[in-house]
Amino acid sequence: MGDTTVTTLEGREAAVPQPVAEETGRGPLRRLRTPRRPRLWFEILLIAVSYWTYSLVRNAVPEQRSEALRNADWLWSLEHHLGIAVEESINHTVNSVTWLIVGMNYYYATLHFIVTLGVLVWLYRSHPGRYAATRLVLFATTGVALIGYYLYPLAPPRLMTNTAFIDTVMVHDTWGSMASGDLKNMSNQYAAMPSMHIGWSVWSGLTIFALARLPWVRILGLLYPTTTLIVIVATANHFWLDAVGGLLCLAFGYTVARLWYGALPHTLPRRVMPPPRTHPRSPTAARGRAGGCPPAAAGVKKQHLLRQSNRPTEDRHPPARPRPTTKP
Repeated sequence: MGDTTVTTLEGREAAVPQPVAEETGRGPLRRLRTPRRPRLWFEILLIAVSYWTYSLVRNAVPEQRSEALRNADWLWSLEHHLGIAVEESINHTVNSVTWLIVGMNYYYATLHFIVTLGVLVWLYRSHPGRYAATRLVLFATTGVALIGYYLYPLAPPRLMTNTAFIDTVMVHDTWGSMASGDLKNMSNQYAAMPSMHIGWSVWSGLTIFALARLPWVRILGLLYPTTTLIVIVATANHFWLDAVGGLLCLAFGYTVARLWYGALPHTLPRRVMPPPRTHPRSPTAARGRAGGCPPAAAGVKKQHLLRQSNRPTEDRHPPARPRPTTKP
């Protein structure tokens, strides 16, 4: 198919192969699902726009105070029923050690962003083949959390009116949670479920544990989300079950990445594979593109040469006529 046939004098058809056309490449969807080396400017822009959108949507969710407090009371009762309602005791115990609770306030306010961005930078530099899939996990986790903030407004323990939880940022006058003090107007106060402190910290910890080479770094990866869980409870910013919600969102993020890339992020190649080479063009087509005769003319010329080669020898070189001889 696509070859030109030439009829020879013997009545047989000879196929003249045409120049091999360059492959048009893989489809756009398949290209998107293939890990590629990330571009720095695009990643910076994407992360900045994504976080701005996340903050905008999160804070645009109506602060349904009465419903959020009712949900908090119900969740607190559920934890009592399950026998895990120890957040208030932890909150009071840690609050009695000033240097510890102040440190946790700053931990809650800063490491949430610093560690997450640090892991992204590390992936970009050391694991470019796994970067896009791991980033997709983070983005999908955060995206589904926004749905939770809208559908299930929840007051944090420190804002409950019928309990003895302590707002540690207010009591110790430290710059901590954006939902306390002068920063409370910049953030939705009733977006405690699910906990993205847990979602992001477990994402960071699992990524470090799966990809780091040094054993002590891998141990730190596991300790980070564990410490974060203690911090969010001790500062009365979340219930235990908020952390469970964060883990469910993270599981959703890994599922999306698994379906999109066909593998979990840490199982992908560390380096980006080069794109497959296309079939080389025929020499005739290459000469045509280099400035010689165009491909169409080259094909005609080739057909002409083939016709000449198939002609009988006597047609191409007729015998010379003998010279007339004169009798003596």
